[in-house]
Amino acid sequence: MIKMINMIKMINMTTSIHSAQSCRRWLAVMACAMSFAGLSAISGQQEKVRPLIAVIPKGTTHEFWKTVHAGALKGASEAGVDILWKGPAREDDRDDQIKVVESAVSRQVQGIVIAPLDEQALVPSLKEAAVAKIPVVIFDSGIKWDGRASFVATDNRRGGVLAAEEMGRILAGKGRIVVMRYVEGSASTALREDGFLATIKEKFPGIVIVSSDQYGGATVDSAYRVAENLLNRFADLNGMYAPNEPTTYASMKALKDLGRGTSVHLVGFDASEKLVAGLRDGSVDALVVQNPFRMGELAVTTMAKVIRGETVQRDVDTGCTLVTRHNIDEPAIRAVLEPPIAQWLK
Repeated sequence: MIKMINMIKMINMTTSIHSAQSCRRWLAVMACAMSFAGLSAISGQQEKVRPLIAVIPKGTTHEFWKTVHAGALKGASEAGVDILWKGPAREDDRDDQIKVVESAVSRQVQGIVIAPLDEQALVPSLKEAAVAKIPVVIFDSGIKWDGRASFVATDNRRGGVLAAEEMGRILAGKGRIVVMRYVEGSASTALREDGFLATIKEKFPGIVIVSSDQYGGATVDSAYRVAENLLNRFADLNGMYAPNEPTTYASMKALKDLGRGTSVHLVGFDASEKLVAGLRDGSVDALVVQNPFRMGELAVTTMAKVIRGETVQRDVDTGCTLVTRHNIDEPAIRAVLEPPIAQWLK
């Protein structure tokens, strides 16, 4: 302000050189410049860039991943970050998921949250992220790499154990069953399959596993063909186990179409509107249900903490629950089955 007053005095002293009109114009320009500079400084202090986190699911079509997406958006809102949601359409397109990771690294995002399609194939790309100083949180499915900041997932082996115990209870410890696997290299479903098989063999020796080496594949269509072949191959089955949403739905549909739904008991994994309807009408006997909404939320909030330099848990268990017709309407179960997806996926 003192400098401005001195400037005005100097101008008044030199009016013989400059006209009064020129002085007024010059003062106006100077005042605007000083005002703009002040506003810019204030704006620069107030503006804060929100960290951008790439959230990369295994796929984008199944209901499970839509629920994860909704949870991730809630987590981003809570943590004050933005997310870039992008993944392959098919859950067996490893090359596409690798390209998404490489694109995120090139874009220099502040963090990568990923559900690896393959426990080995994604390792080189995630190592590149580490070299670029981009932290990585793994969720849903494990990976053979120790560079992760955290692992946010269901205890998948325990989920397989829960499914086996329910199958054993339903069959009273006796019968013939098949296990339809998902895809090779998927760590999460492999644990569910292994946990189921080990528990049946250990606790229910009267149950014979007649097939456990058939893979349904990444789509409902491919899983349906495998389920149909298994049912046609084994006419005297008592039970089927499927380790995720598409294989469970495909098994349910095949049992209905072949008229085997009343004689073959189906225990599956994950939930969708159609699977819950199947549970209610008796087409499905039990579902081991994860909490994908919570998984997406915790994966993002955990990464936000990593970005801020906070300490996070190395492993975060998001929980799983056995759902049957007897407990489906309990408040705690309904909360898991009916997350607020529409609220977040607008």
